[in-house]
Amino acid sequence: MRNVTLMDVFTHPIAQKYLQRSGVAHAVACAFHAYRLAVKAGVSPDLAAKAALLHDIGHYEWYTDGKWDYEKYRRNDIHAIKGAERAHKLLIRLGEEPKAAKEIALAILLHTDSYLPEGELDKNTLQQIVKQADELDEEPGGHHHYRQMDHTAALKQIQKLDQLIDQAQYPIRSSV
Repeated sequence: MRNVTLMDVFTHPIAQKYLQRSGVAHAVACAFHAYRLAVKAGVSPDLAAKAALLHDIGHYEWYTDGKWDYEKYRRNDIHAIKGAERAHKLLIRLGEEPKAAKEIALAILLHTDSYLPEGELDKNTLQQIVKQADELDEEPGGHHHYRQMDHTAALKQIQKLDQLIDQAQYPIRSSV
């Protein structure tokens, strides 16, 4: 069994604070995309969903004159660095296996290349999945961060995803 569920992560006050900032609907959608991609690729759907859920928790609010400044964000943001650190600390605090927390944090760190110097990195499959899950839910101008999702609906979706992950990782096998 898993030490830490998505529900444990999602309902933690630290996760709630930063998910509200970066967009709950986007985070939940990315977690579902990552789950599906991970199952298809034979990668842990638990690690993929957690990394995708938390991938944007490092967002800083870039405003000019009280209005979201997407271009300022694109030029200056390093949210993946801060998000990887926040996620790692949160997961360890919740009791996640340290190796798993590190894998998740690295996938968050590498989900975008907006802050990296030019060139290619050799990303593992989990890291590629989190990047792809994020891209599948993107909207022009960063509008995916502003879609709304009711808290109760989000909880139901996270609960459903936890059940899917448990079924994928621990399928019931017939003894016949």
